[in-house]
Amino acid sequence: MSINLPLLKELCETPGAPGREERIREVVIRELKGLCDEVRVDAIGNVIGVKKGSAGGRFMIAGHMDEIGFMVSHIGKNGFLHFVTLGGFDPKTLTAQRVIVHGREDLVGVMGSKPIHIMTDEEKKKPLKVEDFYIDVGLPEEKVKELVRVGDVVTRERSIIEMGEAINGKSMDDRVGVFVMIEALRQAGSGKMDVYAVASVQEEVGLRGAQVATQNVDPDVGVALDVTLANDVPFTQPHQYITELGKGTAIKAFDASVIPNHKLVDFMRETCEARNIPWQLEVLPKGGTDTAAMQRFGKGSAAGCISVPVRYVHSVIETLHPGDVQASIDLLAALIQECTPDQFAL
Repeated sequence: MSINLPLLKELCETPGAPGREERIREVVIRELKGLCDEVRVDAIGNVIGVKKGSAGGRFMIAGHMDEIGFMVSHIGKNGFLHFVTLGGFDPKTLTAQRVIVHGREDLVGVMGSKPIHIMTDEEKKKPLKVEDFYIDVGLPEEKVKELVRVGDVVTRERSIIEMGEAINGKSMDDRVGVFVMIEALRQAGSGKMDVYAVASVQEEVGLRGAQVATQNVDPDVGVALDVTLANDVPFTQPHQYITELGKGTAIKAFDASVIPNHKLVDFMRETCEARNIPWQLEVLPKGGTDTAAMQRFGKGSAAGCISVPVRYVHSVIETLHPGDVQASIDLLAALIQECTPDQFAL
């Protein structure tokens, strides 16, 4: 299965912490300009590409372009940086990682913590917390203070690679959703409804961009694009699987923030069956996506979500299967071509 790996790689590797999405925004604008009739940026920073359809009505697609990251909260003795998180982190994923501090210039740094050699026996028994880490950029304190200010953002440093049949790296959440949106627009051409393709901001800190975009677009139908857990791994029982890698796109039936429109869920399943698109159903006990914003804000919409299965979510070794990505593109392209405004009225 072949997908546009150079574009996915560029999307994932381009920095874009919540609230500082300007670099990734330029990449998205470049791609959408050739696919949409109009591309604009709203006040919060969402990119909105509009492609007119043949029958009217508004179909909003949302994939968030921010990635989890950090913000410098204090510059300490010897230039070590303390930080707060932008989005959810499992502290153990921070150990021995490289980061990029986006100060007056980009500075590569490393995550450090107290060496195990000088920990007490009690300290060794306790799991590390985010507050136990700091960032070392390898410069003296006075130089750090010239280049870094409190409030500067930090992103994770990691390349996208092919690993066996899979693709591995950082920020698949949710640059792969933005990728699916771009490639589905390319594949679908025009549809029946006016399509509003939104690369949203600040999803990782509370669905903020999608809330603003939804109120502005006022969609009839909304489909979010995000990742979900492919937890088909050791120490997980089959009944605990959310999705499995390589088994197809995931159609969301539930997460902690939303119960999607059941008619839209059924239509997605029927479309996959009719077009021989591999699919699986997603019931996610925790977490949420821009789906919730599209369902709840403005007048509300018939909202659903297409998810790409990903292993090791919110780490720098997120892993996906290109076949699942292509299945997600195929499903979204079909929805763009076929959806009508009142189709999913309850």
